[in-house]
Amino acid sequence: MTLLAPPIGTAPAAAGIAAAAVGVSKIYGHGDTAVHALDEIDASFQSGRFTAIMGPSGSGKSTLMHCLAGLDTVSHGSILVGDTDLSTLSERELTLLRRDRIGFVFQSFNLVPTLTAMENITLPMDLAGRTPDQAWVDEVINTVGLDDRTSHRPNELSGGQQQRVAVSRALASQPEIVFADEPTGNLDSTTGAEILEFMRRAVREMDQTIVMVTHDPNAASYADRVVFLNDGKIVDEMFEPTPDTILDTMKALGN
Repeated sequence: MTLLAPPIGTAPAAAGIAAAAVGVSKIYGHGDTAVHALDEIDASFQSGRFTAIMGPSGSGKSTLMHCLAGLDTVSHGSILVGDTDLSTLSERELTLLRRDRIGFVFQSFNLVPTLTAMENITLPMDLAGRTPDQAWVDEVINTVGLDDRTSHRPNELSGGQQQRVAVSRALASQPEIVFADEPTGNLDSTTGAEILEFMRRAVREMDQTIVMVTHDPNAASYADRVVFLNDGKIVDEMFEPTPDTILDTMKALGN
């Protein structure tokens, strides 16, 4: 099977694959009512790269990300994170993999209401028994503008501030790969641009790997590569995207 990946010359030769879908299908329901959310998808996501996943509503983009992140199981095929086949893991092993190797940013924030912003940010590392790199944590917090909010609990923060905490939590432990679902969806355009620029810096300067689902061509233009889905299939990909070239492709897909 041929996995979609950046062409030769766009990345260092030593770069590996952070995550991959191999012949992946996801089917909900049975018989005549079955819905094929993903249809035999082959895709790879390179380490140290920022990839956006786009497509019309119902195209399967969030389902693909949830499967890649080990939050949902596949009906057929394999999901790899690094060299690990997620289908071979027990529930406990899968939980540990998500905790120790993956960062998440979702629209619902998923913050612990009884913890402060700082405690939420360092929670994955605390659970893993790892000491945070305080200099990096401080840089993350400063970049997303949370300096004066680290002692506040989620109910004392605006939606935008809670999203900044969620982004900070995902990046603070420098995981192997970060999955982000509309990470700037609840932010104003200025703050959203600042966070996207920081995510891009994390990729370029810290060798972070980010896979982001978004419907926003401007947000996707911060990525190195955009993968387009339609009807559960990957139908196109683009390197060095711009908002205009992304919008043209989305219009062709009927979005």
